[in-house]
Amino acid sequence: MTPNEQFVNQNKVFWAHVRSVSQHLGYTDRGSGSVKVATVEKISSALRDLGLKSDHVISGGKATKFGRLLHEYFLHRADVINNNIQHNLMDAPEARAAFKKILGNRKPKFPIPMNKQKGKKKAPAYLTAMVNILIERNANGFPCDFDPRELTSVTRNQLPVRTLARRVDGAFPSVINPAAVWEIKEYYYTTTFGSRVADGVYESLLDGLELEELREEEGIHIKHYLFIDSHYTWWKCGRSYLCRIVDMLHMGYVDEVIVGKEVATRVPELVRAWIEITKNSRQGEELKEIEAAKSKRRG
Repeated sequence: MTPNEQFVNQNKVFWAHVRSVSQHLGYTDRGSGSVKVATVEKISSALRDLGLKSDHVISGGKATKFGRLLHEYFLHRADVINNNIQHNLMDAPEARAAFKKILGNRKPKFPIPMNKQKGKKKAPAYLTAMVNILIERNANGFPCDFDPRELTSVTRNQLPVRTLARRVDGAFPSVINPAAVWEIKEYYYTTTFGSRVADGVYESLLDGLELEELREEEGIHIKHYLFIDSHYTWWKCGRSYLCRIVDMLHMGYVDEVIVGKEVATRVPELVRAWIEITKNSRQGEELKEIEAAKSKRRG
């Protein structure tokens, strides 16, 4: 899922309206279970309920340009979640079948990652494994850090420019000067939408904020992706957080969200793009110099 260009360049005031209205009206309809679409009238009413002005949304009985834009975004968000994300999410049995199909008879060079469950629920981390396998098979010999044990760092002239606060789940081709980084949030055996799942969303938001600052201040754009799966967790329990994820995507904090079934077709396309970025980027040359310096010291 990539962002709709109509909403990508909206300022933070627009997104403040989206968040305020969403939390006041609620994200989902309790009757149908689908994501709500806020009409211009409801947007205006929500702002008044919050003690805020609303004449910039409805003026003289007519919707303003800003009011119509807000409504169009709520319409788009609901459509994406209700008609796209919902149907791409898998639960454990379907994810297991998809994993086995992608794995086939070809064993990857890396160990298959396992989930953190115990007993009967202990199994491969299906989404993570599928992402890793597809990257390896399409990387054309380029390396990839499937399990970074250090913080993502960007350098210039072999000096650190920025180092992110958190470890990411993967980086291509390296956690130093990557072309792309990603987070993977799979919750196949989770029975409630707890704080751990919510924290996963906010972790990606933190990464996105740091990468936005890097892009704006240093002109360096690291691609940032979020992979999610588990129909029960995200759709049955966490539709409001799906709304937050779609908001985050359009705010520019994530370049793309890849949902469940989309992994099989989308990851190979992404890897080809990452290879071209790495070949042509100044950061790719910087990475080569750093690796050469490391090898010289080891030698």
